[in-house]
Amino acid sequence: MKALVLAEAGKIAIEDLQFDEPLGDTDVEIKIHSVGICGSDVHYYQHGRIGPFVVEAPMVLGHEASGVVLAVGKGVKHLQPGDRVCMEPGIPDMQSAQSRAGIYNLDPAVRFWATPPVHGCLRETVIHPAAFTFKLPDNVSFAEGAMVEPLAIGMHAATKAAIKPGDIALVIGAGPIGVVTALAALAGGCSDVIICDLFDEKLQVAANYEGLHAVNIKSGQLAATVARLTSGNGVDVVFECSGAKPAIAGISEHIAPGGTAVLVGMPIDAAPMDIVAAQAKEVTFKTIFRYANMYPRTLRLLSSGKLRVQPLISQTYKFVDSVAAFERAAAGNPDDIKIMLEME
Repeated sequence: MKALVLAEAGKIAIEDLQFDEPLGDTDVEIKIHSVGICGSDVHYYQHGRIGPFVVEAPMVLGHEASGVVLAVGKGVKHLQPGDRVCMEPGIPDMQSAQSRAGIYNLDPAVRFWATPPVHGCLRETVIHPAAFTFKLPDNVSFAEGAMVEPLAIGMHAATKAAIKPGDIALVIGAGPIGVVTALAALAGGCSDVIICDLFDEKLQVAANYEGLHAVNIKSGQLAATVARLTSGNGVDVVFECSGAKPAIAGISEHIAPGGTAVLVGMPIDAAPMDIVAAQAKEVTFKTIFRYANMYPRTLRLLSSGKLRVQPLISQTYKFVDSVAAFERAAAGNPDDIKIMLEME
């Protein structure tokens, strides 16, 4: 079948591959429809590695996907051929201590699409566990279904933050994960979310959402905006989504005493932090790694209209133009949020 293959850093192409993947009793076979290009896909394309995960053999890219069920294993009851679905890309060992505790995203043996040496989903069909395959509501499009994966990260962050109705949050970084985290915070009960970045182009997308207050850090207005919306108390929650060392170092600056900081973005290497500033406010720090048990919640919010992601899709390319799509994503255009690929 046709697949988008990363051979080495800087070298991708559509190739014909054969996959030895039998349909198990609890599996489904899915015809891929839409796949979003993630920052990790781009990083592997540009550098051939992310931390300890190194591309040492040709690997199929892609992990944000939706499609149509072609066949189901004899033990599958909740899905049938023809169902429109999206797929959670991380498959844990369900017998691990982490899986049994409900934190299967932390299972050391988890197999995640497009993380070496595991092939991703930018191919015509995949075999996937039915337990990690979710039916799309009728009013949720394939593109929106592919967006559930990055949305789940924002949902996980908002859940970890334990948002209370009427909280005010600050999101640092207006990239794809920053914007979806801000939307998840609103859906989770925040009355207002301030989102900041260095690029006006990114902030313009966020500014179109009611309840989001977009601020360019270079304007010098961030502190004033926080003070105005919080009566000078500081925000209840800070979501650090940029992974930038200066942002992490000063993460306590705009937070209210007793507030919560959630670390979402991942710095390239170790980042310093002002511990004393955090201690003086008794800041509670939480971290996230991917997500767990977020797909059903995310789909319900998409279906209800409380999460709107269509404005975040900057451009859709056909699968035959995948290389051009990745070149655009790698260019880092500041006004691009999500590049989507659509199979033929």
